[in-house]
Amino acid sequence: MKFYSSTEKPNIYSILYLTLAVPLLLIVLDMQNVPGLLLWANAVMMVYFALVVLLLFTAFRKQIAYNPYSYNTILYSGFGFFMLFMVWNHLYMLIQSVRNPVGFGLQQMFFTLLNSGKNYLLLTMPLLAGTAIALLVSNIILVVSTRDFFFHNSFGFILSFLILAGLSGIGILSYLHYSSGRKDMIVNLFLNLIIALFLYFECMLTGTVIANLITANYHPEPDKDFLIVLGCGLEKDGTPSPLLQKRLNTAVSFADHQEQKTGKESVFVVSGGKGADECQSEASSMKNYLQGRGIPAERIIMEDQSVNTHENMLFSKDIIMRENAEAAVAFVTTKYHVFRAGVKANRIHMKAVGIGSPARWFYWPSAAMREFVGLMAEQRKKHAMVLIGLILFYSILTFLASRPI
Repeated sequence: MKFYSSTEKPNIYSILYLTLAVPLLLIVLDMQNVPGLLLWANAVMMVYFALVVLLLFTAFRKQIAYNPYSYNTILYSGFGFFMLFMVWNHLYMLIQSVRNPVGFGLQQMFFTLLNSGKNYLLLTMPLLAGTAIALLVSNIILVVSTRDFFFHNSFGFILSFLILAGLSGIGILSYLHYSSGRKDMIVNLFLNLIIALFLYFECMLTGTVIANLITANYHPEPDKDFLIVLGCGLEKDGTPSPLLQKRLNTAVSFADHQEQKTGKESVFVVSGGKGADECQSEASSMKNYLQGRGIPAERIIMEDQSVNTHENMLFSKDIIMRENAEAAVAFVTTKYHVFRAGVKANRIHMKAVGIGSPARWFYWPSAAMREFVGLMAEQRKKHAMVLIGLILFYSILTFLASRPI
């Protein structure tokens, strides 16, 4: 699917309307004393979650066409898979209520709903455990290979420990007996909120991985006026680091391919200031490298003031807008950084597509997790709203499952 091919911004207001309509429908069914109310309730809930899945994945597809570098891309895909599990969950309850209409009552339905988050985590536990192990192994190789023991290279150790500790706790909780008495409601609420927090983390992680894979492997149209190359550190002698060389080589390869296919030449905007431990600016080093690859100086513009990705995009945009306000723009960065860099470009209202350059495999897990945590931190308010919704949902279910019926 082509990025930015649609001007229609997707929305999911219909999910809100459905969510408000479902309780009203159930209340009406209850007031009408409909026979087999529990059967009807499970059927309504199954259809509801199926419609939510359809709406989320439709919105996800439209979001990719409208603007893939959005937090909505993460939300739609990450929670779409959990809602798909909820369809199966209610199908199970529907079958149980048909098989045993007397034994499978309202209390059992609440318990099944309450345990949906825990069951989803148990179902996906092998994937999460594999992620944690991959983080641990790759981080060990990364530290040994680079001989860099600073915090940013130890991030994978911390996160892998937290994931494994959380999974172990949930595994223990799965063997606990959940009673329905009020005296245990506070304990059950505490345990369920922990599960809700971990569930939210997993949904966001799933969505981030999907967004990263889509944007990192996208091949833009060969019609770009400018290619922004983001800096990422120099060697002690002032030459580009191996990671930065791969970004530059990827940019040159794209520019060569475009020129061969369309005859159109791209202008390179090399973006990166001078760090405290660097003998020259990253932009200057990148320009020298590109000239060594045969790119003439008149096709290279230096942006040598930026110190982070936001400034890379902002200052590069200023340069490009002065040259050509209608320019077609792409940016080049390492694959695991493409999505977050695209979010930064989107924030300053620059329509640019990312081109991902390769990195050695052991960089991926730890670096991808750093990007994930960075994305989470940047949208604290949005995440807080969704998380509060989850907490309220599980709190209400805990109360309903704990009260005598």
